[in-house]
Amino acid sequence: MSSYLLRGVRPLGGAVTDVLLADGSIAAIGSDAAAASAAPGDTAVTVLDLPGQVLLPGLVDLHTHLREPGREDAETVRSGSAAAALGGFTAVHAMANTDPVADTAGVVEQVFRLGQEAGYVDVHPVGAVTVGLGGQQLAELGAMADSAARVRVFSDDGKCVDDALLMRRALEYVKAFDGVIAQHAQEPRLTAGAQMNEGAVSAVLGLRGWPAAAEEAIIARDILLADHVGSRLHVCHVSTAGSVDLIRRAKERGIDVTAEATPHHLLLTDELARSYDPVYKVNPPLRTERDVMALREGVADGTVDIVATDHAPHTSEDKDCEWDVAAFGMLGLPTALSVVVMTLVEPGLLDWVGVADRLSSAPAAIGRVPDQGRPLAVGEPANLTVLDPDAQWTVDPWQFPGPARNSPYREMRLPGRVTTTFLRGTPTVLGGALQW
Repeated sequence: MSSYLLRGVRPLGGAVTDVLLADGSIAAIGSDAAAASAAPGDTAVTVLDLPGQVLLPGLVDLHTHLREPGREDAETVRSGSAAAALGGFTAVHAMANTDPVADTAGVVEQVFRLGQEAGYVDVHPVGAVTVGLGGQQLAELGAMADSAARVRVFSDDGKCVDDALLMRRALEYVKAFDGVIAQHAQEPRLTAGAQMNEGAVSAVLGLRGWPAAAEEAIIARDILLADHVGSRLHVCHVSTAGSVDLIRRAKERGIDVTAEATPHHLLLTDELARSYDPVYKVNPPLRTERDVMALREGVADGTVDIVATDHAPHTSEDKDCEWDVAAFGMLGLPTALSVVVMTLVEPGLLDWVGVADRLSSAPAAIGRVPDQGRPLAVGEPANLTVLDPDAQWTVDPWQFPGPARNSPYREMRLPGRVTTTFLRGTPTVLGGALQW
């Protein structure tokens, strides 16, 4: 395996130093790195000059849609993994709403092996909570946990586990193997036919509104259930100020609940729906400026534990059409870190240590991925991301891997650019370009 000397990087935004990678691990830091790289040996050392660039542990996404099997016309495990590497990710969790649904050991093992074959990132399948996402019967949670994929995160994402008894049983079941239920909080009866956030903009546009209470009611119920059974609950794509408040209060009571915010909910608002451009149609919907500010505060103070992309690729046939028939979802992997820089780092809400926590170590801990999100220390796995904080780039979805182009950031100027990504010491991205 090749060795690499990262020269002039700033680990977690700190002092400039050198970092040597060898045999898949961090071999040396500081003056020892330069000395070790210059010592005689059998392995040539490739020097990468990265002056002033920020070194982070490889990013971990707890919420990604890779579409395979079933919708390879929108994304494949390979193309989604490549998009993740370009965004600085070294591990992603692939949601279960594929076709067939990832509700058996056989399907999650298929996705897991496709990720291994692609090799850009570690792909951890998320198992469905219910058979076929139907909300009627628990899926084979134990079999998926015992499979080669070692599933620890279970979700019917895209649909809510709205049956309280079934949700309780799922929370109880996963305790046996330290799993977590990741809930898509959406009360279906309150959102039937809903198209966007319920509020002043929806009233003006004449689109059926999606009330904040539909999210908050499920979160409140599930917090009580998680407390009652003593199990782990994770709340997907929190989008309202009320949800942040509920989660904050639950944490104050010591309830084992974690939560995520997406980059788009940290930046974009429902005002964009005035364009009727379906690229802004997403589930949960874009909310108000007040909600955006509450989410930023929640991520900054740790109420919202992580940022997760909810990367949701769609074909042009599913997005380039009338708003009411367009699919919900946005691309997120290649742009996530830059949006976090724009919304949290530049305003001073989060430093680089905080970025490493919210996008790497915390999601790895929630997903029980022990070799990701590790400290930047000698002997740790070389799963790493390097970001040029001074770079500015214009988003062009046509440059992304895969067939989907539904990025809400198209033609937007974003700060910070991933230049380098390493997976266990092997470069997947160098100079901002994929390596195969």
